[in-house]
Amino acid sequence: MDKGKKASIVPEVDLAGYTIDPEAVKLIPASLAEKHKIIPLFKVGNSLTLAMADPKDIIALDEVRKITKMDVSVVQSVGRNIDEAISEYYGIASVIESALKDYHPPAEGLAAKALANVEAPIIDLVNAVLNQAIRERASDIHIEPEAKDVRIRFRVDGILHEEFNLPLQMLSAIVSRVKILSNMNISESRIPQDGRFEVKEGGRAVDMRISTFPSAYGEKVVMRLLDKTSILLSLNDLGFSNENLEKFRKIIRKPHGIVLVTGPTGSGKTTTLYSVLSELNSKELNIVTVEDPIEYELSGITQSQINVKAGLTFATALRSLLRQDPDIMMVGEIRDLETASIAVQSAMTGHLVFSTLHTNDAAGALTRLIDMGVEPFLIASSVEASMAQRLVRKVCDKCDFEIPVPPAVSAKIPSLKTAHKGKGCKACKGTGYRGRVGLYELLIIDETIRKMLTSKASAAEIKKYAVERGMKTLYDDGIEKIKAGLSTLDEVLRVTELE
Repeated sequence: MDKGKKASIVPEVDLAGYTIDPEAVKLIPASLAEKHKIIPLFKVGNSLTLAMADPKDIIALDEVRKITKMDVSVVQSVGRNIDEAISEYYGIASVIESALKDYHPPAEGLAAKALANVEAPIIDLVNAVLNQAIRERASDIHIEPEAKDVRIRFRVDGILHEEFNLPLQMLSAIVSRVKILSNMNISESRIPQDGRFEVKEGGRAVDMRISTFPSAYGEKVVMRLLDKTSILLSLNDLGFSNENLEKFRKIIRKPHGIVLVTGPTGSGKTTTLYSVLSELNSKELNIVTVEDPIEYELSGITQSQINVKAGLTFATALRSLLRQDPDIMMVGEIRDLETASIAVQSAMTGHLVFSTLHTNDAAGALTRLIDMGVEPFLIASSVEASMAQRLVRKVCDKCDFEIPVPPAVSAKIPSLKTAHKGKGCKACKGTGYRGRVGLYELLIIDETIRKMLTSKASAAEIKKYAVERGMKTLYDDGIEKIKAGLSTLDEVLRVTELE
């Protein structure tokens, strides 16, 4: 070596907190990254930059150049950090790669035998999908057969995201594995089935509720993930404004009456009711519930699961519970006149009843009961409050920044001058959102509303009166969340109507 020249020094990079370009990751297979302990960081033009534990590994560099057909630059990083980055950025990719290589579809005549004895690559693949979904805080996993492949999607913070695709020939084995875990009939694919099982990941117990459904290209599977460590929240953590929280706490401590929580599926109604029961729970009270399903076991509270096939419906269970000397009753949902009538009767005989309905706003819950056939004067005498709620995604606190509100928006909402949004980072997988917060519309039934109910006023008339008396609508609460930097206008408009 020429004494006038120094050996080139490979720069070092600390991968902790480093945001890696996902497009660069796609250029190198997971198996190659694991084999040589390398992770692609970014690409510029035809140049790819790698982090390597051993920058002198010429064989690894030659393989990368051959696969990518790009110029390669190298930085050095700690092997442990590279392993963590491979696990994070490739995630399930290496398992899929291995499954695609090792899985061999059974011959036609051996299909039934294969269904009963699912191969190891499929077991590993299903486990990896479940663990990945839990790590990404998914509430649902969708396994969807299409004409040429199987699409896997996760619902995170209320929004479905496509994760990856698998060959259609793997569908039967994947569905069979899920059915075995769920104690379903693996030989039956013509009718829907339901099941459940539990997964433990990272010290957490997650309840999996499974639904299969026959489609044109095979069985579709949807798995609902119920994280038992995260569903139980304090009322302080749900996103109530100080004003609404104070009013709501007064309502739920009344000695009797009905408190309704309304909203579409997935709007957090059950979480709200569990939070209420947890706050009210004491040794002096007998609290009983009828649910479908029981999503979290509450210590000190008697919970029951409906079983329609056995004849245990909401109505029959609720009628029996009245003979159990309850102080507080929670009915998972009021679905029919019989259930509604028993709930009203319970409230009028000294019990505090909590339940849910599927309506768009708080006032709509009152008229929904009338539509079911409950007499208006009974509703006026028994219902104490109705609360509508929605969930909106929160701005990611790792990449949050402030922006001026566009003139068109500030013209409609003069009080809104600035807003927040997320740039998109590793923590939020580039979405700019992480976690969710509730929007609430709390309608407290006063004497005027009771008279309006008995005179058969419409939901719109009741809502108009309540707003004039100071009720904040879902949209109003959403604007407050935007002002506080918690969410965005796009999110609020996604779940509410512009007012």
